[in-house]
Amino acid sequence: MILAPADCIYLTHPQVRIDPAVPVPQWGLSEEGARRARAGAGRGEFASLTHVVSSAETKAVETAEIVAAQLGLPVVVDELMHENDRSATGFLPPDEFERVADAFFAQPQTSVRGWERACDAQSRIVGRVEAHLERMPQDARVLFVGHGAVGTLLKCHLAGWTIDRRHDQPGGGGFWYAFSRGALRERNATGVDWRPIDG
Repeated sequence: MILAPADCIYLTHPQVRIDPAVPVPQWGLSEEGARRARAGAGRGEFASLTHVVSSAETKAVETAEIVAAQLGLPVVVDELMHENDRSATGFLPPDEFERVADAFFAQPQTSVRGWERACDAQSRIVGRVEAHLERMPQDARVLFVGHGAVGTLLKCHLAGWTIDRRHDQPGGGGFWYAFSRGALRERNATGVDWRPIDG
């Protein structure tokens, strides 16, 4: 896929080392996640990027640094681009996590189990992307590196869709989509389909 000038990419971190004893924001990439990030860092769609912006969570920063190193670019870290705030529950076993995540997307105006509401997380990620783009030249090509849930919420905003988990990335993470600056305002993006970083 050839990206038009000033287009952007949103990339989610790939697989992580899950450790219930470590706070989730401090989880890093697993060996498989790092391998996938390295495999995809040189893909042609990323070659003309001029800026890299990452969430501050370890797994996102590690992913961003792998891609940025390939491009010879610095990484700008944004503390407010984090995943939906799930600190009220902390680590949840996979089956329980999936049930709560389903409810998070299905009830976007409700705080499920104390989690940040989906509508608030969406406003936050859209606002951070807009803030970065406003400070950059119009011809900037920007990679935003973050997390699956907020990436899905951003995707729903860009396309003008109701928040729904059916727009979520496949399992495992490490997926990306492209979008234009105009879609943030017009909310009529097309082709915002998840693609594997190493596919």
